[in-house]
Amino acid sequence: MNGKITALDLAAGELSEPTKAYFAKCEEKLGLVPNVLKAYAFDDKKLRAFTDMYNDLMLGESGLSKLEREMIAVAVSSINHCYYCLTAHGAAVRQLSGDPLLGEMMVMNFRAADLSPKQTAMLDFAVKLTEEPARIVEADRAALRQAGFSDRDIWDIASTAAFFNMSNRVAAAIDMRPNDEYHAMAR
Repeated sequence: MNGKITALDLAAGELSEPTKAYFAKCEEKLGLVPNVLKAYAFDDKKLRAFTDMYNDLMLGESGLSKLEREMIAVAVSSINHCYYCLTAHGAAVRQLSGDPLLGEMMVMNFRAADLSPKQTAMLDFAVKLTEEPARIVEADRAALRQAGFSDRDIWDIASTAAFFNMSNRVAAAIDMRPNDEYHAMAR
C-alpha cells in the first residue's frame, strides 16, 4: 500500500478545533495519532461519532476494567481476523496487563490464556455474539450473571463486542493498516 493507511483515496477534511486538540492529546499520551483516527479524518462528524463511542465504551464508567474491555476487543477481532485491531488492541492488552504473553495468547486464541472463570465467561459471550448473534438466549445472560456480572456489565460487554464487530468490518473493507509503532509496544 506504499505507506497508505487505507486502500481508499479519501483526502483529509477540515478538522474542528476539538478534533485537533484530540489528535494532540493522542500524540502526547500515545506518541502517535492512531491510523484509525486518520482514516476517519476525511469527515470530522464521522470521526467525532467514532471517537465519542469508542471513548465512552473503552474509557468511560463501567464495571468492566479497561483491560477486560481491551480483552473483548481482541477476542472479537481474533474471530474476525482484523489485522488493525489485533495489532493495536493486542498492544493495549500487553500494556495494561504487563504481560506480553497474555497479549499474544489473546490475539491467537484467548482460550490458551490463564484467565479467570469470569473473564472466560465474558469472552465466550463476546465470541458467541460475534459468531452467532441470533443464538444469544437468556441462558447466555444468566451465565454472565452467575459469573458475577451485573446487567449493566452485560450491556457493556455486548456494546463493546458490537462496536469492535463494526470497527473490524470497516477496517477489513478499507484495508486499514495499524501504526508501525504498535508492533513493538509493551514487549
